[in-house]
Amino acid sequence: MRPRRGIAVASALLALLATAGCGLGPGAEVGDVRLMVTRDYGRETMAETTVAAKESDTVMRVLEGEADVSTRYGGGFVHSVDGLAEGSRGGDPFDWFFYVDGEEAEIGAADYDLHGHERIWWDYRNWAAVNHVPEVVGSWPAPFKKGIGAEQHPVAVECLFRGSFRTDDVQKEPRACEETRAALEREGVHVAPGAPEKAMRILVGPWGAVKQDPVAGLIGAGPEESGVFAEFRGRDLVALDEDGKEAEDLGPDAGLVAATNRYGGLPVWVVTGGTGAAVDRAAEALKPDLLRNHYAIAADGALISPLPLEKP
Repeated sequence: MRPRRGIAVASALLALLATAGCGLGPGAEVGDVRLMVTRDYGRETMAETTVAAKESDTVMRVLEGEADVSTRYGGGFVHSVDGLAEGSRGGDPFDWFFYVDGEEAEIGAADYDLHGHERIWWDYRNWAAVNHVPEVVGSWPAPFKKGIGAEQHPVAVECLFRGSFRTDDVQKEPRACEETRAALEREGVHVAPGAPEKAMRILVGPWGAVKQDPVAGLIGAGPEESGVFAEFRGRDLVALDEDGKEAEDLGPDAGLVAATNRYGGLPVWVVTGGTGAAVDRAAEALKPDLLRNHYAIAADGALISPLPLEKP
């Protein structure tokens, strides 16, 4: 069983998770954690609650404190909740995956210690085409607000537009870069100057420049490599479905907000598009209500398309 295996949640869990839970394990409280349960790449929210976590709590213990969970392998991995388990549906394998602060877990829920203020997200999804989506954007402002686990990393915004704009002989960043910095600052995130080492990075700019980055460039290799269900055809952003197949050509004015990593390294987010206008639209979408519970998004003005798109 893969360590990322998670849970299946019955509709009865809605009532169970409707209110904040009490402290779970022994020890002093370390801070509230947010528990989110969705299905089908976040399309359907099944439950969410806030739990007061304690020193000995793990992701598994938080779940067990809120639901009837059955486990396998000595309690290390969740098999089912309220009788619903992972399995085959319509010939495709479905399973539960969990994310902590936007990162797909690489260890089992029983081994994942909590330090307080994490955002835990379980999602039940089809993994026939892609079984590894390393980063998601739906827990914004995580991971930038508090770091990853107990580790703190600087946050860097890399503005990848060619040249610069000048206003009254004063050098000025492109609007998308300014908007990205402002979105982070609204969430209380300090943006480090320059390009510090071991930073969590947000790359802002046209896809032609962003794809030169060795991590962000994985998006061009398809969702099997990056976990991002989108590709560019010239300047057009093409949305993919959960099978990794083309679902819709969104054109040159749609921007992309997505995240990935390489070999388990630090997350790299992209705010990009085929044109400058598309990058602006992506930057404008850096808001909690627009990113919430989405793996990635395509943004075209007021239209936000969660990715992957649903299969026809």
